[in-house]
Amino acid sequence: MRFHVNKKTTGTRNSVLPGTIAEKQSVICSIEDWICNIALILLALVPALDYLLSITIHRGIPSSSELVPQLLLIAGLVSGMITTRKQEHLAIGLIHYIKHEKVLKVLKIISASLSSSIAILLSFASLAYIKTALSPPWMLWFGEEAQSAQMIAFLPAWAFALFLPLAFFVIALRFTRLIPLPEKIKPLSFIPVIFGVFCAVPVILKFIWGLNLPPAAFDISDWYIGIADFIKIPAIIFLVVMAFGGTPLFIVFAGVAMLLFEAEAWEIDTIITDVNFTLTKSDFIAIPLFTLTGFFLSESKAGERLVNAFKSFFGWFPGGVVIATVVLCAFFTTFTGASGVTILALGGILYTVLSENAQYSPGFSTGLITSSGSIGLLFPPSLPLILVGVTIQQSILELFAAGFIPGLILSCAMILFGIIVSIKTKVPLEKFNIRKALRSLKASFFEILLPIMLLYGYIGLGLSLVQISAIALVYIFFIEVFITREIPLKNVPRVFIKAIPIIGGILSIIALSKGLSDYVVYTQAPENFAHWLQTAVSSKIVFLLILNLALIFVGCFMDIFSAIVVVLPLIIPLGQVYDINPLHLGIIFLINLEAGFLTPPVGLNLFLASYRFKKPFVEICKYVFPFLLIQLAVVFLVTYVDDLSLFLPALLNSK
Repeated sequence: MRFHVNKKTTGTRNSVLPGTIAEKQSVICSIEDWICNIALILLALVPALDYLLSITIHRGIPSSSELVPQLLLIAGLVSGMITTRKQEHLAIGLIHYIKHEKVLKVLKIISASLSSSIAILLSFASLAYIKTALSPPWMLWFGEEAQSAQMIAFLPAWAFALFLPLAFFVIALRFTRLIPLPEKIKPLSFIPVIFGVFCAVPVILKFIWGLNLPPAAFDISDWYIGIADFIKIPAIIFLVVMAFGGTPLFIVFAGVAMLLFEAEAWEIDTIITDVNFTLTKSDFIAIPLFTLTGFFLSESKAGERLVNAFKSFFGWFPGGVVIATVVLCAFFTTFTGASGVTILALGGILYTVLSENAQYSPGFSTGLITSSGSIGLLFPPSLPLILVGVTIQQSILELFAAGFIPGLILSCAMILFGIIVSIKTKVPLEKFNIRKALRSLKASFFEILLPIMLLYGYIGLGLSLVQISAIALVYIFFIEVFITREIPLKNVPRVFIKAIPIIGGILSIIALSKGLSDYVVYTQAPENFAHWLQTAVSSKIVFLLILNLALIFVGCFMDIFSAIVVVLPLIIPLGQVYDINPLHLGIIFLINLEAGFLTPPVGLNLFLASYRFKKPFVEICKYVFPFLLIQLAVVFLVTYVDDLSLFLPALLNSK
């Protein structure tokens, strides 16, 4: 699910003249890239060095626990700016069905205009938040007494927070550039910015006067509250419609949250408090670090080496190549947290191995790769598992344990189907060659060692998730750059550039959906709905069936990260009412979303596979259908047999 805008190039790189607007923009883009890269590098190096120093000289880096979350804030905001620049924010994929050019153009105009207005409103809300919450010295300009600033390392907290208004302002301007207007009326693209400033009047007033608003300012704010309350229902419907029309999801979540906050007379800049809190939460530091780890793996020849290793050890067995495909897809998805990355990065290699070398049919090969792309979401250190653990407030280690058996069953079911197909179609087998197997194992040893090392560090040494993710990135960087030398040092920035849109897209959604999630929880809507449902549906089995269908539907339309932040809090009270263990509920949630990725007509993995394998969408659906049936069978098994999710956590707690 990405936000796409058609781009027309009017010249080549050589046509950019020194001193032109294009060159200045290029310089700004380079500065952004470097700031983001440096923040991400420090995000990995500081925790890794802190741990290394603590075990060698028994003294870590001073203020590292305070500094690292601020680096996440900078990396998250700047990556959001870059993702906007690259037009790759996560969005619902229904716009792919629209072929009419005029309709597409209208949707792009509305979507980009709406995004620009909301982003500029977020920028002013950020300024109000900084002034009222962080007491910067420039409060003196407005006749107020500045408080002593909170210091983080050697800088005040407000200095880091200044990235908030800057980032949203740049994002707003970039969305105006995406409005497809003719050159003659191009200046009209700034109308959404002006409209955003108009909508931001209440927070602008708060920025000027703080909490001591004059009577006239109160009257203006009350007028805005009345308007927001009057239009909230049609406006929310409009925002939801535009979400299906291609508007980035983080913009939709922010717009709905601000509208509801204003209608309830709540302070809009509270949403920025949620953004700042989310992007400085240590639990989320693992997201960009594991994502980068996955991209270093995918940009090297690690996938090819691992395929050769698994082929060497299992190629003699019917379905051996299928085993290699399923395990390898799970391995990569575990680290990137995004099944689409696995399909795009490994699809070509695996398709060649399956259809050309192993002589499986093109349909079977395509279906297997597409459906295996999301299996890794249930294995540690899966990013969605981490986010689910934070959302349901359960031990992440226990959630890792809860997902292992369901993930194993799902993998084995896919492999078993592959073995049956292999036997029926008489796929040729390879003779086992011990020397070849050992050579391939030696070649891929460092990559195979990675998950073992991380699990030992997390369980055996008791390292934090931040330390584990930092060590993983530093380790795989060293292996792929200096040991295998498959990624030249000069090409390392390219790996970061490829990973940043995924990082920016994920963090933008998590941060901006937090306000909406808090609003829903505060209004007690989940609890009220849970009590109503309990009276309407008394059977736990019937409720679980309804939950399965609802979550598969959600998986069709939403990316996994926004679904976790927005939808999961609604389901938690339902689980309590029907006495469902939170760990089991978290696994039910994820495994249903996995199936949703493969469910027509808008399953995300179906679109990505159609793009990657250059096959019609309908054909992809046909190829994936038998694998989808297998996954649905496992979904129902895991849903109704809770011991599959709870056995390992119980064993973990008994020790």
